[in-house]
Amino acid sequence: MDSIIELQRQTHEEIEHYERALYTILSKSQTTHETRLQTEHKASQILDRISSRVVTLNNFYQDQESRKAEMDLLSSAANPNDLSEFYTRFGKIQEHHAKYPESAANGFELELAVFLDDVEEEAGDEEYEEDDPIALLFSGEEQYGKYLDLYANHTTYSNLKNLGKRLGYLQYLDVLLASQSVTVHSELPKECRLSRDYELYIKALHTYLVSFSKRAQPLVDVTSQQREAETMFNKQWEAGEIEGWEEIRQKALAQAEGNGQGIWCSACMIHVPLSHVLILIFRSGQKLYSKQTVYDAHLTSKKHVKAAAKQVESGQVPPNPNGPSASHSATNGSGNGEDASSKQSKHRTAALLTHLSTKLLASLATVLTDTKSNVERRFSLTAREREQELIEQSKPKPAAAPTTASGEAAEEEEEEERIYNPLKLPLGWDGKPIPYWLYKLHGLGVEYRCEICSDHVYMGRYAASFMIISSVTGLIGLYRKNFDRHFQESRHAFGMRALGLPNTKHFHEITRIEDALALAEKLKREGRNEIFEQETMEELEDEEGNVYNRKTYEDLKKQGLI
Repeated sequence: MDSIIELQRQTHEEIEHYERALYTILSKSQTTHETRLQTEHKASQILDRISSRVVTLNNFYQDQESRKAEMDLLSSAANPNDLSEFYTRFGKIQEHHAKYPESAANGFELELAVFLDDVEEEAGDEEYEEDDPIALLFSGEEQYGKYLDLYANHTTYSNLKNLGKRLGYLQYLDVLLASQSVTVHSELPKECRLSRDYELYIKALHTYLVSFSKRAQPLVDVTSQQREAETMFNKQWEAGEIEGWEEIRQKALAQAEGNGQGIWCSACMIHVPLSHVLILIFRSGQKLYSKQTVYDAHLTSKKHVKAAAKQVESGQVPPNPNGPSASHSATNGSGNGEDASSKQSKHRTAALLTHLSTKLLASLATVLTDTKSNVERRFSLTAREREQELIEQSKPKPAAAPTTASGEAAEEEEEEERIYNPLKLPLGWDGKPIPYWLYKLHGLGVEYRCEICSDHVYMGRYAASFMIISSVTGLIGLYRKNFDRHFQESRHAFGMRALGLPNTKHFHEITRIEDALALAEKLKREGRNEIFEQETMEELEDEEGNVYNRKTYEDLKKQGLI
């Protein structure tokens, strides 16, 4: 067993090395979202190791008996020149290294090298591409932690009972975004929120949000935030400040019995209140109706006739035929509070998960907004464009250029690679700006705004692209319509469908919503005029040779005059 003093010294050394490695990692510039997330995950792992070693070191210092025994063993007051313990330990160290001559002196350095990316690559492994462990934590829809994948939760939400109007995915994201100001899903009916399906749904949503927060924000202590939110919820719950989770059935029954107004059928034991309670309650043979006519109608039913006959034979009459029974009132008076509290505590789990999910959604508001924007962008893409986007995402990213030995040489290379483009001209096939005269020729500096496409701006009526044909004249310009072509694209077609108009050739070149609606009304009127002219201008002849227009001919034929 190693000396406790040596273990303390070694733990101190490891903590110091980890702190230096943490500073080195966080001081690097992060240019992309992927590198930033990788750095945060490495920093989170280092912080976990530091925390575990701090706990271990604290336990060493708390163990005063072992420390005192170690000190007494190394420095004996009776014989200070006795070095037998020292030589015994020295012999064990020599024996260990003689038995394992190739063992690393300090394996801790290798662990740090992995965090700092200082591991040398073996020769011949250039074609081998190592899987990114961070990318494996996210699904394809999440795109390395940029967006949320809530499609499964949306499906569960759409299948809730008593939901009412079912929302699309974009509207569902809007509902979650509204949690920044109010409690999430406060718009749902109380019958829906008190159901078992809602509890399962909110539990799945909370589990996913916690998992995503830990994966996308590794440096944020989500567990502590949730613990604080739960403590706050417990205080508010005990104080009765959280409303909306009372049992509807108990509330309606208490209201009906509290006013004392109603009609009791002594045979059927059915209480019919006169108050307009639109909820049916079945409890202890009682039934609440909303109208007096229901009670009058049941008097002629077979069930009531049989119950009245049995009552006459048995001779049992309720003690209070015009109101609730005394025993029933006494029972309600003693156990009503406990029953209501038990019903409320029944839904405490759903209320707690709703409160915690609201806190998580508030912290993920930026990611949720980006998710909505990404969904809207993907809806505007065609099937071919989506397929091309998936192909580009599946391609491996180019490796970073090797850094030069000196920083000055690297800066010179960057300056050489920079392209001087002060006029912000479009780039040609060679990655250089196109000539300014060609830019002016095709009107690429003119903005064309389409109000139907949500005020999207198209630069130039035509966009120029270039290619080189080998051994021919050299540069050949190929022109493809940009603004003109967009009238047939999905973005413009989506805007026309939102206006309730067909995207036909009649609406080509129409960019304003007001003009499109006016043209649609004009085409509608012209269509009616064409039908009217067809009825009045087309001529038909009868058997006697008389000529009539179509409308007159059909009217006379229906009357049997021709």
